[in-house]
Amino acid sequence: MYKPLSLFVGLRYLRAKRKNHFISFISLISMLGIALGVTTLITVLSVMNGFEKEIRTRILGMVSHAVIRPWDGKLNDWQAVVEKARQHPQVVGAAPFIERETMIQARGVNGAIIRGIEPQLETEVSDIGEHMLEGELADLRAGEYRVILGSGLARKLAVMVGDKVTVYAPQSRATPVGVIPPMRSFEVAGIFEVGVHEYDSAMAVIHLQDAGKLFRLGGSAGGVRLKLTDMYQAWNVAQELAMELDGLYQVRDWTGQHVNYFRAVKTEKAVMFIILSLIVAVAAFNIISTLVMVVTDKQADIAILKTMGTSSGTIMRIFIIQGCFIGIIGTALGVLGGIALATNIDTVFPWLERFAGFELLPADIYYISDLPSDLKMPDVYKFAGLSLLMSLISTIYPAWRASRVHPAEALSYE
Repeated sequence: MYKPLSLFVGLRYLRAKRKNHFISFISLISMLGIALGVTTLITVLSVMNGFEKEIRTRILGMVSHAVIRPWDGKLNDWQAVVEKARQHPQVVGAAPFIERETMIQARGVNGAIIRGIEPQLETEVSDIGEHMLEGELADLRAGEYRVILGSGLARKLAVMVGDKVTVYAPQSRATPVGVIPPMRSFEVAGIFEVGVHEYDSAMAVIHLQDAGKLFRLGGSAGGVRLKLTDMYQAWNVAQELAMELDGLYQVRDWTGQHVNYFRAVKTEKAVMFIILSLIVAVAAFNIISTLVMVVTDKQADIAILKTMGTSSGTIMRIFIIQGCFIGIIGTALGVLGGIALATNIDTVFPWLERFAGFELLPADIYYISDLPSDLKMPDVYKFAGLSLLMSLISTIYPAWRASRVHPAEALSYE
């Protein structure tokens, strides 16, 4: 009368009777455990994706998507290279640069990276102009020897806008008093802060022509930086452009410049996924204890079904269906909860700070004062599939145990 029998009986066992409320309570706890685990997994990985995206955006605001530079480090006709790059359909910006490691002296001495730029073109490939605390890129004018410092570097040197700093080039020259490095006095014209320690504490920006004179490159540049419509195609596009140019060029994209950071983030996400998956695994294993208790409680029912001709396979499917429905309901609740929490984390996070009574992410320490979230649906599908798979595996042993019940032994105690 009831077909399929395994589905009907399995769903019927999910409902509680007066004598087995405890078993149904354990089933509910298993559902909620799976839901909590999936919600936590989706939320935490979305927050990690958000942090990765935020830091990547800040880094790319300084390093650009790709760099093309000649092997000898001297690009004479950089204007032609910039014009050639702009003709590529995927290139949205190109700008020349010179970059060297130097020493800067003021009230203190500190190592720094000097980057020579063309202020009018730099905005096409970087966001440094959007992170100025004082001054602006237009204040860098050729021949005036002005410099814009990162906020951390300015603090180390104990200087402000209008102060003078001395920049020592990484070369040497012979003088009557001996061999000394070329040096030049620069006026601090501005201070920037991008929120990445590597650049805020060790980056200084000057005009391209001033950099050419300081490093004895004349009117040449050190290379060309590119910004593309699709940053994941940076390597291919840069290689294509390098092949079209005369001479030998080396290519580097944004992943190569910070390969250790992105590898670390990838490793952290993988480890976090494994750790949080254990929450789902523990909740899924609760299904085993629930179904074992159900099998023990329903031995008489199983014996009667077997005496009526029900096969062992049907008995197994009854309990597999029951366990799978616990997993399906728990996973569905977890997915809905995870999506809701991950997409509204910007609303929940301030409430958590008010509840805790202190700021969880101080801006002066972490630079990022809010909690970013980047929900990716492929991750949701992966977590849901993992939860369902664990739930299915958890049903195998109790279902097999139910199929091994002997009717005579089970009914002899009734």
